[in-house]
Amino acid sequence: MQLDPSSGWCDGVRHCPSPNANQRPQGEVSLLVIHNISLPPGQFGTGKVQAFFQNRLDASEHPYFAGIASMQVSAHFFIERDGVVTQFVSCNERAWHAGQSRFAERENCNDFSLGIELEGTDDLPFTAQQYVALIELTGLLQAAYPAITLARICGHSDIAPGRKTDPGPAFDWQRLRMALQQSEELK
Repeated sequence: MQLDPSSGWCDGVRHCPSPNANQRPQGEVSLLVIHNISLPPGQFGTGKVQAFFQNRLDASEHPYFAGIASMQVSAHFFIERDGVVTQFVSCNERAWHAGQSRFAERENCNDFSLGIELEGTDDLPFTAQQYVALIELTGLLQAAYPAITLARICGHSDIAPGRKTDPGPAFDWQRLRMALQQSEELK
């Protein structure tokens, strides 16, 4: 996996471009937001997350889809249960993942953040393969965007408290932070 800074796209991952993105107002990338998603909720490997982020979700396929099919959302990356990484939006662009949000007294986190969605739910453990991919991807993004320090890696619930709960209590923050710290110490 390697990031091309000029295009903002990673080599070595799947590309599934989403129309739900636009230009960053200042070009700044200084925050990483971790999310979780599964479609239908609690079901994995359906391909529906990819369809959702590309505005191709068929509302008639599942009752839950009727309420979300018209939404226009995206994330920069999606990590499936088997560790496969898909990129939807260039890191140079603003993905629509955070919604109404606030970090360190600053509103509109989409303007200055990258979003990574993990295939999962708030209360089911994430897989070892997902942590391996997340740690590698996060290290890559931190190298490309040094403003993303450990203190500037957070959950959706941290920037939209009361509105969002992901990545949820099943997410192992200590595992992620320890691996990133160890990686940093080796440099």
